[in-house]
Amino acid sequence: MVISYNWIKDYLSTDLSPEKFCDAITSIGLEVDSFVQQEEIPGGLAGVVVGKVVECTMHPDSDHLHVTKVDAGKGELLQVVCGAPNVTAGQKVFLATVGSRFVSRAGEEIRIKKSRIRGVDSFGMICAEDELGIGPSHDGIMVLDDSAVPGTPAKDYLHLAEDQIITIDLTANRVDAASHYGVARDAYAYLRRNNLKGDLKLPDVSDFAEGDGDAIPVEVKAPDGAPRYMGITLKNVKVGPSPEWMQKKLLAIGLRPINNVVDITNFVMMEIGQPMHAFDAAKIKGRKVVVRRASEGESFTTLDGVERKLSSSDLVIADESEPMCIAGVFGGEKSGVTDSTNEVFLESAYFDPVSIRKTSKRHGLKTDASFRYERGGDPHILPYAAKRAALLLERYAGASVVGKIQESYPVRIDNKRVRLDFKRMENLMGKEIGADTIVDILKWMDFEILSRDESSCEVSVPTYRVDVYRECDVVEEVLRIYGYNNIGFSERMNASVNTSESPDKESVRSHVSDLLTGNGFNEIMNNSLQPAAYCDKLVTYPSERSVMVVNPLSTDLNAMRQTLLFGGLEVIAYNINRQLNHMKLYELGNVYCFDPNDPKGKESLDSYHEHMDLAMFMTGESDKSWHNPVGKSDFFVLKGYLELLMKRYGVDLYNLQEGTAPSDIFSEGVQYKLQNKRLANMGEVCQPLLKRFGIRQPVYAAEVNWDVFFTLVTRDKVRFKELPKFPEVRRDFALLLDKDVPYADLRRAALNTDKKCIRQVNLFDVYTGEGIPLGKKQYALSFILQDPERTLTDEYVDSIMKRVLETLSGKFGATLR
Repeated sequence: MVISYNWIKDYLSTDLSPEKFCDAITSIGLEVDSFVQQEEIPGGLAGVVVGKVVECTMHPDSDHLHVTKVDAGKGELLQVVCGAPNVTAGQKVFLATVGSRFVSRAGEEIRIKKSRIRGVDSFGMICAEDELGIGPSHDGIMVLDDSAVPGTPAKDYLHLAEDQIITIDLTANRVDAASHYGVARDAYAYLRRNNLKGDLKLPDVSDFAEGDGDAIPVEVKAPDGAPRYMGITLKNVKVGPSPEWMQKKLLAIGLRPINNVVDITNFVMMEIGQPMHAFDAAKIKGRKVVVRRASEGESFTTLDGVERKLSSSDLVIADESEPMCIAGVFGGEKSGVTDSTNEVFLESAYFDPVSIRKTSKRHGLKTDASFRYERGGDPHILPYAAKRAALLLERYAGASVVGKIQESYPVRIDNKRVRLDFKRMENLMGKEIGADTIVDILKWMDFEILSRDESSCEVSVPTYRVDVYRECDVVEEVLRIYGYNNIGFSERMNASVNTSESPDKESVRSHVSDLLTGNGFNEIMNNSLQPAAYCDKLVTYPSERSVMVVNPLSTDLNAMRQTLLFGGLEVIAYNINRQLNHMKLYELGNVYCFDPNDPKGKESLDSYHEHMDLAMFMTGESDKSWHNPVGKSDFFVLKGYLELLMKRYGVDLYNLQEGTAPSDIFSEGVQYKLQNKRLANMGEVCQPLLKRFGIRQPVYAAEVNWDVFFTLVTRDKVRFKELPKFPEVRRDFALLLDKDVPYADLRRAALNTDKKCIRQVNLFDVYTGEGIPLGKKQYALSFILQDPERTLTDEYVDSIMKRVLETLSGKFGATLR
């Protein structure tokens, strides 16, 4: 929301500087994002002063140049060469002194330097109005009134205005501050609370009078979409430029002036927050305005020349034969005001916010009007807004009101009532501020006190405060004005120690994040909304299981994510495109799916499921240096990190069920299960999937089902035992095996051979080259043995290893090489 400080002061009289005003409104919840000084003429004509031409003679080497002596108010005369035909002695002029910089009306930057023109020194420039950007004339220099005092800055003589343009980050619930008066209204409460000077006023509309004749009637066929609708008919309208002051106000906040009729509707919207719309009354067929729902598929061409197909839920303003406007969103090409318009139907309406929001998103149309309507308007401001716009049209377009104001208001919208308990409010605030202070603040904010006793009161909430329903909402309003900084902190802090042995998901999540971050991974956070197209032709995450968004912001955000993998691939692609090729990433986030086989269908929440997943990604290689070889990402490196994570919580991957990872996601990979529930998928992401994201290098990913993982975490019991006193013994085997024998089966069989002494089994080499028969492979395994009660002898270790070899030979056909 962009506002002009000068415009604010039309409604709020205050001595606050612009900087302090920004601090004030930020402190009450209207956070200022930026604050920029704006000058009526860029640069403020710095260095340009009023001068008096004391002497004027012809240039000795030119028939059209003059040599002048100019009094610039500093006691000495400046010699200036001037080419204007109308320069003469005794004139008061604008003199641009040496060092001046300004922009001409044509947009050319002019810099004044000491110069020599045909042998004569010149110490400035006597200016025409177009050269200073003041006006269009270039017939000669600008001659000022005789009362002008030499040395007066041009800025002061012309009374050039300075303004401060403030950008406010409005939260979605504060549409009441989406206008200059709305901001002034909040600031007024701040001034009163802090005992600062300030008066609040709205322009008077008591001069409005209804006219003679028959006004264009209004019929509202969809009162649910337009609970209140008003219209005023005006004749004798002369379309032309709006007054200069209005154009300057609109330009200051970034709105382009169009004509007096359109500018007045925009001005009123930015003044009080009520969108207005003006129709060319001559184009209203049947001389009747009808507010209705569109027919399904009905065609309508908007102001931008685009033909749109309307939905039956779209609200339109129509005549007796066709739509003229998409209500609250965008006007029509045929009904707009043009230079030939001489009769206008002026609309002031309150539309259902949900209806406007859906229509705006459906057609991809975002306008200043829809921004306000979809957040909720003030149904009680409509008469004032209509009268204010009509009076401005009477004054600046020569219009006359025809007949009476037409209105449809079948069900009155009353102010919400809230019962307040002063003690409970103070408990919520954390400070006793007193009932009188609470009541005063509410009065300054337009809350009406309906009744009051010693401990409570009942208030009527202004209709423009669409977000205030409950006592806690009122507490927030009081606190904003009272000042959050005025609520102190207690000098005592209470804490308790949780002695529960059961881990909680948040603490485990924090520990997992610390573990991965400590191992060089960077955390990423992606939007839960993704394109539904990501799931096209996938078996693991089919499109029919996607949770679709009813009114998506765009097709790129039209479905809830089923997996974290796609978001991670987006991040990887983004970084690779910016020459960052080596990445180790992780994300913890919720995923969502719909069960199409659930008999309850889409209308039941039981058909929708949500759970948390952990995703890990590796790609590229680390930077090479003299002391650090290149570290390449591969399947086993990522598996090592996954195994490290599992071991941290007492989970042994080799004790889990193993299967093949889904082939539509991974070209090769593994799936771990716990009691037939997926714990993790991991492997190398398949090429077709990488190609979708424009990734040309291998990517390795793992996705862990957090709920299943947490089940394993809760089973882990921390046990303590004495450190072993006796040394470890290592033995290695080089075994020849069939290619399809997995290492996990070998490891499990070896550990079961002697559970007391065999502590670890590790695979440290795999060989399938020369000397290895076809269909065979060589595994090099290491065995760590240790007895907690005695030192192992070679004879005992050999006996254990003999039994291990016999087991591996018997079960898997392994032979010792």
